[in-house]
Amino acid sequence: MITFFSTPKPFRGHIDVIQRNALRSWKLVHPEAEVLLLGDDEGAAEVCRELGIRHIPFVEKNSRGTNYVASLFDQAQEVARHDLLCYLNCDILLLSDFRQVLEATAQNPVPFLMAGRRWDVDIRHSIDFQDPGWELGIRKVALKANRQRAAQWIDYFVFRRGLFYRKIPSLVIGRAGWDNWVLWYARASGAQVIDASQVILAVHQNHDYRHHPEGEKGIYEGAEALENGNFLEGHKKFRTLDNATHVLTPGGLRRNFRHWLVQAKRVSYDSLSPAWFSFLDWTRPLRHRLGLRQKGGHSA
Repeated sequence: MITFFSTPKPFRGHIDVIQRNALRSWKLVHPEAEVLLLGDDEGAAEVCRELGIRHIPFVEKNSRGTNYVASLFDQAQEVARHDLLCYLNCDILLLSDFRQVLEATAQNPVPFLMAGRRWDVDIRHSIDFQDPGWELGIRKVALKANRQRAAQWIDYFVFRRGLFYRKIPSLVIGRAGWDNWVLWYARASGAQVIDASQVILAVHQNHDYRHHPEGEKGIYEGAEALENGNFLEGHKKFRTLDNATHVLTPGGLRRNFRHWLVQAKRVSYDSLSPAWFSFLDWTRPLRHRLGLRQKGGHSA
């Protein structure tokens, strides 16, 4: 049916709890679901043995030890048991609506990339997946919190084998920008880009950013984020879910005509003079202190 793949953070403390929750939830999506965990992070091998998950320890890394996106996606496409694949961040819980959408979308005869916005939820405990009410409980908590992220926050990607094979540049995972490039490439290749945010409740289990030496700022503004940004060529290769060609709704798949307006605004933005961007850089510290920092962000 589908092969899920991801790369984890070290299995320590709260991160250990939420990553185990996520992995278990993926296995429940479908009896034939395959899960690949890539990377040699602390505890990965042990957790894979415990949960019956396929472990691929070697992943190409940059000089700072951060995994390259291409190594993850290429290896998964080479060894996956199924032609339908899904990359997820390793803190995302999936519910039964994912399977329902997947079974319908898998019939799509054209190349496609399906992605969606996440819902942020505070979960501190190990979920009892033997409890028949676990999913309903999680769904209620997520909807009550009502924290669905904006279109920049993309935490899962469903596609068929071959769409990204040996096409991804030296982007690194878990830093700003890589997910936006993936959406751009799918669109540039002629694939349908489907926003499933209305019909899939993908639950992001909130966590801190201790895994990065500079914390959250390092994830979004550090050297690796800037290096990822180089591959975006300004905003030329930057896309969000607002740029999706199609939207999946409770009534079915429909074209997203709004994406033309979104793209026109982006082109207009890119045409601004370098002097304007210099002004933005110069005034950024003041704007941050005044609470004018741009909302939104990227998956991590």
